[in-house]
Amino acid sequence: MDMNKRSPSTTRIVPLCAAWFLPNDPQGRTGRKVFAQKRIPGARFLDIDAVKDDDSPYPHMLPTAERFAQAMSELGLKQDDDLIVYDTHELGIFSAPRVAWMLRVFGHPKFHILNNFKLWVEQGYPTDTGEPSSEIQESTNYPLPTFDVDRVITFRGVRDIVKEHGREGSEGVQIIDARSAGRFSGSEPEPRPGLSSGHMPGSINLPLSEVLDPKTKAFLPEAELQKVFQSKGLDPEKPIVTTCGTGVMAAALDTALQAAQFGARVDRRVYDGSWTEWAQRGSESDGLIEKS
Repeated sequence: MDMNKRSPSTTRIVPLCAAWFLPNDPQGRTGRKVFAQKRIPGARFLDIDAVKDDDSPYPHMLPTAERFAQAMSELGLKQDDDLIVYDTHELGIFSAPRVAWMLRVFGHPKFHILNNFKLWVEQGYPTDTGEPSSEIQESTNYPLPTFDVDRVITFRGVRDIVKEHGREGSEGVQIIDARSAGRFSGSEPEPRPGLSSGHMPGSINLPLSEVLDPKTKAFLPEAELQKVFQSKGLDPEKPIVTTCGTGVMAAALDTALQAAQFGARVDRRVYDGSWTEWAQRGSESDGLIEKS
């Protein structure tokens, strides 16, 4: 899935593995483990649990510009590299859009999302196994980027939207939540112990699975994605905020909206802290959490 225009043939193309699993993964899988087991030849691995805001109490929040540049340098990546971001063959589309969104926030010029690595493996394209040894060249000096604040919305910003929901004259911002229906309704627990499930008042549940092909776990075609968004009553003329558990699936919904050309890109933002932050800072008693 193209995320930017095709790069000139002289540009270096580098696969970037964004593998990640939920903390309660029943098989105990991690991104690093599956990267060693099966990857695209020459791929680098970007760990969203390591390239994050170390001062935040919430998981894999966006890093500072300095930390991002450091991570890119350590991976031997250059600003003019064309990065092909991909997921695991086990899950299909899941965490690659989060890394791609991070690249967009920090202004990396050329990147794409592979749709998807599951199909890559099944169709017999080359893969490598084992711990990489000499694939990554010496570190680079990735320039300090700027942080595009217009791609992100904070807890305070989402709280204001929720409090204004349904009021006359409000902007009508739509919040769509990529978590499962059970977590959204409050009938199922969150994967992080002690965290309340439920949803933000006025939000719309759109599980990530609904924008993926049930067999290939790749994004649905554009026309089918548009039908999914329309079925949820979403209005492409109004701003959209995507959220989930920790900002991973929220970025995938943001990518699906872009792939469907549903709404203007400038009107879409990802709630970085998502439910993990929301449920720790809000409660049912203050009207910020609903269960149904």
